[in-house]
Amino acid sequence: MNDAHNNRTSLVKGAKDIAKEAKKQAGKNLTKAADRASDEYSAHRSYNQFQNEDDYNSYGQPGGERDEDGASSDATEGHDDEDEIYEGEYQGVPACQDAPVALGQPASDGLKSHKELEGERQADEEELAQQYELIMQECGHGRFQWQLFFVLGLALMSDGVEVFVVGFVLPSAETDMCVPNSGAGWLGSTVYLGMMFGAFFWGGLSDRLGRRQCLLISMSLNGFFAFLSSFVQGYSMFLFCRMLSGFGIGGAVPIVFSYFAEVLAREKRGEHLSWLCMFWMIGGIYASAMAWAIIPHYGWSFSMGSAYQFHSWRVFVVVCAFPCVSAVVALTFMPESPRFFLQMGKHDEAWMVLKQIHDTNMRARGEPERVFTVNRIKIPKQLDELVEMRSESTNAALKVLIKVKTELRGIWSTFMRCFDYPVKDNTKKLAVVWLTLSFGYYGLSVWFPDVIKHLQADEYASRVKIHNNERIEDFTFNFTLENQIHRNGVFLNDRFISMKFKAVSFINSSFMNCYFEDVSSVGSSFKNCTFVDSFFYNTDIDDAKLTNSRVISSSFHHNKTGCQMTFDDDYSAYWVYFVNFLGTLAVLPGNIVSALLMDKIGRLSMLGGSMVLSGISCFFLWFGTSESMMIFMLCLYNGLSISAWNSLDVVTAELYPTDRRGTGFGFCNAMCKLSAVLGNLIFGSLVGITKAIPILLASCVLVGGGLVALRLPDTRANVLM
Repeated sequence: MNDAHNNRTSLVKGAKDIAKEAKKQAGKNLTKAADRASDEYSAHRSYNQFQNEDDYNSYGQPGGERDEDGASSDATEGHDDEDEIYEGEYQGVPACQDAPVALGQPASDGLKSHKELEGERQADEEELAQQYELIMQECGHGRFQWQLFFVLGLALMSDGVEVFVVGFVLPSAETDMCVPNSGAGWLGSTVYLGMMFGAFFWGGLSDRLGRRQCLLISMSLNGFFAFLSSFVQGYSMFLFCRMLSGFGIGGAVPIVFSYFAEVLAREKRGEHLSWLCMFWMIGGIYASAMAWAIIPHYGWSFSMGSAYQFHSWRVFVVVCAFPCVSAVVALTFMPESPRFFLQMGKHDEAWMVLKQIHDTNMRARGEPERVFTVNRIKIPKQLDELVEMRSESTNAALKVLIKVKTELRGIWSTFMRCFDYPVKDNTKKLAVVWLTLSFGYYGLSVWFPDVIKHLQADEYASRVKIHNNERIEDFTFNFTLENQIHRNGVFLNDRFISMKFKAVSFINSSFMNCYFEDVSSVGSSFKNCTFVDSFFYNTDIDDAKLTNSRVISSSFHHNKTGCQMTFDDDYSAYWVYFVNFLGTLAVLPGNIVSALLMDKIGRLSMLGGSMVLSGISCFFLWFGTSESMMIFMLCLYNGLSISAWNSLDVVTAELYPTDRRGTGFGFCNAMCKLSAVLGNLIFGSLVGITKAIPILLASCVLVGGGLVALRLPDTRANVLM
């Protein structure tokens, strides 16, 4: 009897053991696939605050199921005796942290108000910001960031080149295309207007479509129309191409800084964003050097008849498109911002990019075995948007139109959110700082070179040679006449062959039986003169240069068409480019200082202090009575103001949350370009009139903007929201 009872007890116990083992193996099989896709966090950092406490009993280690004896199952260890997963082996993309659960599901989002959903999304974004900062610390700062640094630097360099191209090309383009004085100056304003609209549009679109994609499109647009503008002949078509080129490059600054800030940890952000600003300076140096080397070489040109002229300044325009083309090519090898992916709810894409950043940096450090331990990332709650429905039969043009309309509506909606709490006051203060800093900088940038040119013109005029009541007979002029005034002269049976007039004025003079062949004249005129029995062949002397003059029994044959460029021996062109080169190079010390001290003394102290010092330095312009003194003042002002620009870029990128960063930065940069247009118009009209108004205006604007900047919130300790 006892034997039977013992056998029955043993049988029951064996059945229980078998059932327990079966349950254990079933648990292994069910959780093995999920655990293979989960990379555990490293033992020195804790993400418990971002994970479900019911599923995780310690940092990075799932609790799993325990058997009756309290022993932890090895089902969640990522490996077992049959199928071991080694460290560093790809285990797939982990699931999103916010995956729905069957039990304990909160109320449906459809039953919640929009305000409640916005509150939940705000809480999610704050949680994500903290977690993302820890993730970027784990990814480290290394090869990936430096690769992206140089790629985005090329894009920022293109923006600097575009700004300087305007000033360098303007005189040559307007002369080559015979632009009247009424149309002069439109090139600069048109390009800045294009950059203004481009900054707002591309910055806003980057918050919807992504940083990389929008930057690629905008830079491609800039490169195409910049290249095309070098070949068009009409001034109106040239303006149109440069405006579209400016529209494309307008997206560079807001997208570049937003993009790069989102792959930097907090302790690296200020310094490395400041180093990135150096590429704008490099773009200015590149443009100045190329202009110095190319534009004055007027022999670098060709023509196809009189209708098509390709002068050296057009070669310069082509060369200046190279940084943009290089940036487009390099961008194709870079990934999208992982922070943008997370903001849009694309968990898997963000995880893959973050893993790429981590692995790239670890391989560069010689630690390829280090595993990316992040397995779940917080995703903000995605709010539904109203989308205009269309049928499948809708034609392609209408679909594109609806798509464009939807994106524009989305950009405007995001822009209006820049004036909502908590960024409303910051947006207003940033707009004021951008306007004042840009007005002072671009206004003085126009005023300085024009003042130098004015001083040069005064000195040139002081060396003019005046000839009164001269009489020249049977003489051949085959050399250049320059900076001369001839009054009441008589020229009888004289020959002007293969010669040039440069800044020569003939007043109340007579030309009788004279012969003009292959004559060029720049800045020259004939006022109240008389031509009798004279012959003109292949000259550029026309009605515009014959002011109140009489032409009697004289003939013109094969007159030169188009406008004549300045001459090969024009040294002033070299001087203008060299001055700009020095002014751009002067910002190098300021760039280095701002990069090294950005995280030590703070963004706001550097921004406000730099603007105030720049405003004070303007007062020294009272002593600028010579070219050398004005050049020194230009270099001093540029060196002091560059720290303000660098600080402002960093502060703007850090103050806006990710879903509005591109839009907010684009709006501020649009204000910058609008201020540049106003500065060009106001300061340009004051050249040669008075010094007092430009100096006082620039000083007051810069000091006032600096005081407003000091009231912005300090972003040094901020994580990217």
